Amino acid sequence: MSLRDIGFFVRGRLNRAMSRVLKGRAAAHRETPAPLDAVLSGPRTPLALSRLLTARDNAARESAVAAWLTARGVPFTRHRFATFEGRGDNYIVDLGGGDRTLVLVAHHDAVPGSPGANDNAASVAILLALLERLAAAPPSRLRVRLLFTACEELGYLGARVYVREASMDRIAGVVSLELCGMGDALAIWDAATQTPFLRTVRGALESVGRRADETYHVVGRIPVYGLTVVPVAEADALRAFVFSPMKSALRAVKRRPVPFDTYHTTRDTLATLDGRALDAVVQALEALVVEAATTRPREP
Repeated sequence: MSLRDIGFFVRGRLNRAMSRVLKGRAAAHRETPAPLDAVLSGPRTPLALSRLLTARDNAARESAVAAWLTARGVPFTRHRFATFEGRGDNYIVDLGGGDRTLVLVAHHDAVPGSPGANDNAASVAILLALLERLAAAPPSRLRVRLLFTACEELGYLGARVYVREASMDRIAGVVSLELCGMGDALAIWDAATQTPFLRTVRGALESVGRRADETYHVVGRIPVYGLTVVPVAEADALRAFVFSPMKSALRAVKRRPVPFDTYHTTRDTLATLDGRALDAVVQALEALVVEAATTRPREP
C-alpha cells in the first residue's frame, strides 16, 4: 500500500466525518426508492433514469446498475475488487472503436443516510442516457469507455483500484461526473496546467454555445478532469468551496452554495434535480465525443 493510498483512505474517513457534522441531527431521509421494474420499463430521459439509484442503499445501487445494463442487453465488464478499505463492483461499457479511449466516469455509491440523487444518481443516469445515444451511432475513430465506479465515498476507492489494475494506454482523456443534477453552468475541474485535452473539452463546450466564464467555468487544481453543474450565481462560492473546503465547512452552518447545500445530506432527493441540467450535460458529453474523435491534440 502506498502513501497515496493511505492519504486517500484518511481523506475518505474525514469526508464521512465532515458529512456527519454537516448533517447534524437531521432526521433520516424518508424518500422511497422507485420500484426497479418501473424504472427499467419507464422513460429513458436522464431525469427519469435518476430514479434507478436514488434512495437505495449502496448494495442495491450497485445491483441496479448491473440490472439496467443486463435488461438493455448492454455488454459490460464487471470489475470486482476487495481491499482492507472496502469492496465493490465497478462496471465498464465500451462503445465505438479506434486507437484512443475517452473515459467518462460516474460513481454509483452514496454517503449512507443520503438519498444520493445529485450525488451521484444524476451522473449515472446521464451516462446511461448517453450510452443509448452512442449505441445507436457509435463513433468509429474513438472508443468511449463508460466507467461506473463503486466506493467513491471511501476516498475514490473503486477508481483507484481500477486505475491500478486496468490498462491505461492510449487514453484521450478522462472526465468524472459529480453533482450534475442542478444549475445552468458547467464547471470543469481542471488539472494544474493547460493541456491538449482541456482545449478539446473547451472546444466541445463552445461548439454547443457555451461561453467561457459565463456558461462554463474552469476551476480547481486536482489531477483529473471533473464535471459539475452549478447555478451561475454560485460560481464564486464554488471556487471558495474548492480552494478552502474547511472554511466552507465552517460557514456551512449558515449557508452552502448550491448544489453543495444538498451535498451528502438527507435533502439530496429527486425533487432537487432539474431535468434541464441533466440534459445539458448529455449534450456537452455528446459534443465532447465528437470533438475528441475528430481532434488529435498535440503536446505543447
